[in-house]
Amino acid sequence: MQHRILIAEDDMDISRLLSRILEVQGYQTLQAFSGTEALSLIEHGEPDLLLLDLMLPGLSGEELLCKLREERRCSFPVLILSAKSALGDKVALLKNGADDYITKPFEPEEVIARIQAALRRAGSPSRQQPEVLTYHNLMLYPDSRKVLVNHRELSLTAHEYQLLYLFLQSPEKVYSRESLYELVWQGGYYGENNTVNVHVSNLRKKIREADASQEYIRTVYGIGFRLC
Repeated sequence: MQHRILIAEDDMDISRLLSRILEVQGYQTLQAFSGTEALSLIEHGEPDLLLLDLMLPGLSGEELLCKLREERRCSFPVLILSAKSALGDKVALLKNGADDYITKPFEPEEVIARIQAALRRAGSPSRQQPEVLTYHNLMLYPDSRKVLVNHRELSLTAHEYQLLYLFLQSPEKVYSRESLYELVWQGGYYGENNTVNVHVSNLRKKIREADASQEYIRTVYGIGFRLC
């Protein structure tokens, strides 16, 4: 299964950016916009890692960290995201149970690298990515980026592979064209752009040539696409 990461950040733009960055890397994300909401989500199912802003409404980031470490004794990593850059602030939070501290503004590459390092240290094997994702007669190997349909290897472009990877990670999810464009191409979507339609059409054609007996990707009219 995917690693599940909870983003506790009250700035919607930053939260959306983090979610997009992480989902492209293969993580499942949850979003909370207050400390109280984050605590409620944790009580319903612990994440594998928490990205925690300090200036949250309701429970502040510091208060939530104390509750998690002192009262609940949660063992998952907590990475602080904050505009506070003073050494004293960083040291105090690390002493109080934070696993790492990322200063805003941040670079996406640094966030991903620190998350990967924290998950390795935590050693949570239960949510490691599977060696293969399967659907009907299709098999996708994340480590080698190889895709087989009826034991025939498909030659996919980088964007076609990423689209298929997203679909297979969440088989029940309907992806809008806007979300697919933002996740795969990591740019703004302006409605008239036909890029997503073309790439999905090419992906369907390549799969159908290897297996005409099954429908793999369905158009949800007025919304986007999903696995059948």
